Amino acid sequence: MPSSSSPSAAQAAQSGESGEPAEPGTAPTSRRELSRRELKKAATRQAITDAAMDLLRTRGPGNFTVEDIAEAAGISRRTFFNYFASTEVVIASVTHGFLDKALQQFRLRPAGEPILESARAALVELADPMTVAPMAELYSMGQANPMLSRSELEAWDHCTVEIIDAARERFAQGSGVEVDELYLRALAGSIISCGKAAMDVWFARCGGDLSPASLSILRQLLIDSMSLLGSGFASHSPAAPSPDRH
Repeated sequence: MPSSSSPSAAQAAQSGESGEPAEPGTAPTSRRELSRRELKKAATRQAITDAAMDLLRTRGPGNFTVEDIAEAAGISRRTFFNYFASTEVVIASVTHGFLDKALQQFRLRPAGEPILESARAALVELADPMTVAPMAELYSMGQANPMLSRSELEAWDHCTVEIIDAARERFAQGSGVEVDELYLRALAGSIISCGKAAMDVWFARCGGDLSPASLSILRQLLIDSMSLLGSGFASHSPAAPSPDRH
């Protein structure tokens, strides 16, 4: 899968080029200047992630260093550590990136909407199946590598914490009453388990195929898993035949 960031974008992000001269001795305080800064940070972060994924494809997990990633991304070692603590954290950020997009959509849903319906709707809003491509690729590589598989499990655990926080925010908006911690953790754990189940079924059917058609299947499986959870698994017969493998 081709990288989504160009070297020029990474270099521009590193050097701070914005296309407009900055006045010496002035701190960026305007919204526009802050926006440019955030865009540069996002470009640098993406360049690091893309470089790590490229090295993961060509060398395999455990066979490259922070210095290798920094060189490939066109940044310094010091800049790397401004964004990530290790090579493992960079790789885990691929899974986090997908969840971040889903949580952004989740937070836009009405506060009074049932939380699992919001979760499903958030996934529906991610209409482009390519949004799941990096996560799907990483998951596929992990099936043949225990080291990468462990890293992926740690990433899912981190995502559980983010889901708990998002759910807590939702309930606070809706009622202002503190929600039982067991409920929050059971809810988040169930969502993550359904997401993992969708990934497992996709891989069994499609074998890690990263074509748009295959990724559309994965996206729909993720949506369907939230529907099953929201209905208490009452609307689906366990005896129903599975679709043919693609």
